[in-house]
Amino acid sequence: TPSWALCSGKLQTGLLVAGYFVYLLVGAAVFQALERTAEKQEKIAAAQMKEAFLQSFTHLTVAEMEQFMKVTIQNGVYPVGNESQTEDSNWDFSNSFFFAGTVVSTIGRSNAFHVCVFVYDKNSNTTIPLIHECDRPQGTQWCPSIMIKFLTLLFFLATGILVFLCLPSLFFQITEGWSYSEGIYFAFITLSTIGFGDYVVGKQPDRIYFSYYRMLVAIWILFGLAWIALLFNLLTTVLEDTEKIIVKDLHQIGKASKGNEILNTQKMKNNDFSYSKTIAITYEN
Repeated sequence: TPSWALCSGKLQTGLLVAGYFVYLLVGAAVFQALERTAEKQEKIAAAQMKEAFLQSFTHLTVAEMEQFMKVTIQNGVYPVGNESQTEDSNWDFSNSFFFAGTVVSTIGRSNAFHVCVFVYDKNSNTTIPLIHECDRPQGTQWCPSIMIKFLTLLFFLATGILVFLCLPSLFFQITEGWSYSEGIYFAFITLSTIGFGDYVVGKQPDRIYFSYYRMLVAIWILFGLAWIALLFNLLTTVLEDTEKIIVKDLHQIGKASKGNEILNTQKMKNNDFSYSKTIAITYEN
């Protein structure tokens, strides 16, 4: 029955969504377990290098100075101040969840360090099918007019721009200290899955972030991608319906043209017959 099909479709979608988030949580736990220890060791080594530098900086060459700055920054040690920051990790559960979300959403980050991305990403092709599964009608088919679909498309476009671009950009401006245009740029680059990596959230050394900040950003990314998929789905539906109407109109025009051609041919035959009959009567007279 339609009701059973609807319930079954919702159950399948719910299980798919739940499995997807469990997959992200497992990936976050794996990244945290594999990366955090190595990161801490690298930070300790870089902090020791910094201490050695402070004790003998007057004897260093320019090349040694540049090498020191490069190593400390690459290992996550902020070169200004006396704090070693070895306790602050880029691989706590929140950051690991954020990284897992960017991997499976195909965005990626050019400045993230990882050990097992290849294996994890090989199994991460569930994002796009999940998004399309959430967008697909469950059990029933609803075919409104093209105008309603077009207005629905405009509504989701305007609402999505406000919710997923404008408001998050304001949030990033406050939290990250970026300009509003930089926030817009980051939101667009992220949701378009380009991910240059020139702007990354939660990485400003002079900023204090609340707990699970990057996890919240990862959830925003997932819902933003779902919004974009929904827009493309609605746009495709509108274009397909428009194409059907155009084809139907062309078919009707062709049918009407063919009917007129047949009618004109019949009239010509009738006229020829009448003309021939008139000539025959005249000849007999």
